Amino acid sequence: MADSPVTGETKLEGLYRWLDERAGLTTIWKTVFARAVPKTNWFYTLGSASMVLAMLQGITGMLLTIYYVPSPDKAYDSINFIMNQVAFGWLIRGMHHWGATLLVIVVFLHMLKSYFVGAYKYPREITWLTGGVLLLVVLVMGFSGYLLPWNQKAYWATSVGTAIAGAVPVIGPLLERILRGGQEIGAVTLARFYGLHIWWIPIIVLGMIGVHLYLVIRIGITAPPERDE
Repeated sequence: MADSPVTGETKLEGLYRWLDERAGLTTIWKTVFARAVPKTNWFYTLGSASMVLAMLQGITGMLLTIYYVPSPDKAYDSINFIMNQVAFGWLIRGMHHWGATLLVIVVFLHMLKSYFVGAYKYPREITWLTGGVLLLVVLVMGFSGYLLPWNQKAYWATSVGTAIAGAVPVIGPLLERILRGGQEIGAVTLARFYGLHIWWIPIIVLGMIGVHLYLVIRIGITAPPERDE
């Protein structure tokens, strides 16, 4: 790439300088990626692994929506079509299915690690709370996606799950009707779970991840405890 006759910098360097003056790329890099962190271990990668898995779920989920049909008479057939006729459909659906299970496990382990290193203490209480909310939201996302294949296993698992919600004192029956869209599981239930799974929960997840990362960057992470602590 040719150098500038005036400054001696390449066009790529000039483009970076132009963007840096307007967007503060160097400041963002130093604040987010080049910040000082305490000496840690592999357990501290669980947070990053959770975010990578969440991104993978988003990408594979968007690909699945191209062929999935959220209708009781077509949902199961569309899953079969994805698995058997779409190129690499079996791989994408498998990554999404097992990735959801792995995401729950990794987020839970991340919370467990954070508890044992005392990440819930001052000044990281809000960071801890946002992480707890993220764990609950991930569980809800997994549950909302369980009904979408519309097979016997999904139907009865959702029936049991919504019945458990209906057992909550006072508001249980109302909550069960809201989840099911009526007294029984049907087309409205599938539509609600689909909308919850691809719109409402991802919006909440993105918002909570943004807040969580902001707090982690602003306050920092908790160093591993010493042997005598």
